[in-house]
Amino acid sequence: MVSSITGIVKSCEKQAILLDIGSLGLTVQVPNGTVFVAGQTEKVTVHTYFHWSQENGPSLFGFLTELERTVFLLIISCSGIGPKIGLAVLDSLGPQRFLDAINTSNDSVLSKVSGIGAKKAEQIIVQLKHKVAQLIKSGVDLGENQSAQHWTMLSEVLSSLSYSPAEVARTLKHLNDTYMGVQEELSFDKLMRHALSFLSKHKQI
Repeated sequence: MVSSITGIVKSCEKQAILLDIGSLGLTVQVPNGTVFVAGQTEKVTVHTYFHWSQENGPSLFGFLTELERTVFLLIISCSGIGPKIGLAVLDSLGPQRFLDAINTSNDSVLSKVSGIGAKKAEQIIVQLKHKVAQLIKSGVDLGENQSAQHWTMLSEVLSSLSYSPAEVARTLKHLNDTYMGVQEELSFDKLMRHALSFLSKHKQI
């Protein structure tokens, strides 16, 4: 399998680029073609995934980072979810915010992506919750944003303190809603203190 291709970007569209690799010009589907610059002589490397479907035949997908490709493959591993939605998720949310949404069971964030409604959002969370947790535990490079690791640790710690799955899910959703859009990196200690404070005020009877 071809894992990456290096070449010169000859043209860009909304979700596709034409990559000149010398003797070939390859059309590569990407989450957002505007992040590439056409016409420059500098070569770029895209991490690739070759996809085959009975309806459309072969398609080549490209990503700026390995994390983008990894998240794309996670998304399309869901039953009934295809590459079109995978690209839409990455374009709308990016890999880190998507992982955060899965970790915190935030279906409202996912359901706002084009092609995903409330039902599909719930389906994606159910199918990927464990896979995303395992991915983060494996030490995958999350780039500059390490918050997904904090959410996974928080979920595990709260569960170890004998809080029920419903309490943990409700707490993570509350924290995610509270800190959505915050640019600063959230420390684990801060999230943990806020979680315990929330739980102390909303104990299940």
